[in-house]
Amino acid sequence: MTDRAPQPVDRQLPTEESRELLALVREIAQREIRPRAAEEEESGRFPREVFTLLSGAGLLGLPYDGAHGGGDQPYEVYLQVLEELAAARLTVGLGVSVHSLACHGLAGYGTKEQQAAHLPAMLGGGLLGAYCLSEPAAGSDAASLTTRAVRDGDDWIITGTKAWITHGGIADFCTVLARTGAQGPKGITAFLVPGDAPGLTAAVPEKKMGMKGSPTAQLHFDGVRVPDTRRIGEEGQGFTIALAALDAGRLGIAACAVGVARAALDEALAYALDRRQFGHPIADFQGLRFMLADMATRIEAGRALYLAAARLRDAGKPFSRQAAMAKLFCTDAAMAVTTDAVQVLGGYGYTADFPVERLMREAKVLQIVEGTNQIQRMVIARHLAGPETRG
Repeated sequence: MTDRAPQPVDRQLPTEESRELLALVREIAQREIRPRAAEEEESGRFPREVFTLLSGAGLLGLPYDGAHGGGDQPYEVYLQVLEELAAARLTVGLGVSVHSLACHGLAGYGTKEQQAAHLPAMLGGGLLGAYCLSEPAAGSDAASLTTRAVRDGDDWIITGTKAWITHGGIADFCTVLARTGAQGPKGITAFLVPGDAPGLTAAVPEKKMGMKGSPTAQLHFDGVRVPDTRRIGEEGQGFTIALAALDAGRLGIAACAVGVARAALDEALAYALDRRQFGHPIADFQGLRFMLADMATRIEAGRALYLAAARLRDAGKPFSRQAAMAKLFCTDAAMAVTTDAVQVLGGYGYTADFPVERLMREAKVLQIVEGTNQIQRMVIARHLAGPETRG
């Protein structure tokens, strides 16, 4: 890791409060997150104490209503906070994004009574959430999920398996999508399930090529009983709730991707300025200078794209197409930038002594999570040309 300070970002923030917020986030990131990131990722340690700190600072509920413990911040600001956190450590930035995703259903579709009962603890009470949509046989085709919830008086009994769950096994609560009706998207309902509910167990976490500090695990629901008061929205409304959450979540992934790319550029630039070959810093050579210029351009373009989508969301306008575009572009950009960063460092870039190889491995997963980039292209194309007409 370079000892140089990260390159400053010229942020256009809407208020003085938001500028102070970003300054606080940068301070926390540089003091509490970045110094231990490499060591803890290598050992596979999840930094729960960091999330406790972020919750205490009001950073786990930023885009939600202040009346329920949220931060009353627009998505334009919240996403830039995610970028800063992810630049320090993706496990933290992505973890905050997933937690926000897990709160989305109740915040957007819950009753006033449900929100008053649960949101304060979820948004600012030190809790950590998980979002349970994908299954072993239902990933991109999420509407084909088979986890079932059966009515039993005033309760629901949930049975099935969820897969690829970030915070699986450590989350305090889960937003769970389960089938309550017929096959297809109209037969799905959302539930808020306590992380310690009887019958809910986690498998051994997946062994991943990156983000080793963030547990990803299957969750098994073996007759998990939840009261109807924990049903989110109407019966059969779950898939609509899930898609709305994913639109917002994709912007979180885009912001995290820009953060990872930024971190890689900082490392590559510092190395290029310090490393000398043929009597000159390698940053003097045009071929390498052009690589750095392209990396910086991808980062600026990605940030502009996710912020444009966020401003649409903040204005209450449709933003699904722009969210898919931001997720697609930013995560592809992160993969390209981190790969180029490894190239700039040459042989050193391929060693664990420098963080760029870790950043490259982490960037890869961002092209997959919350809808693969192939799915994003399908979403964008449908907005442009309408649904596919093949039989």
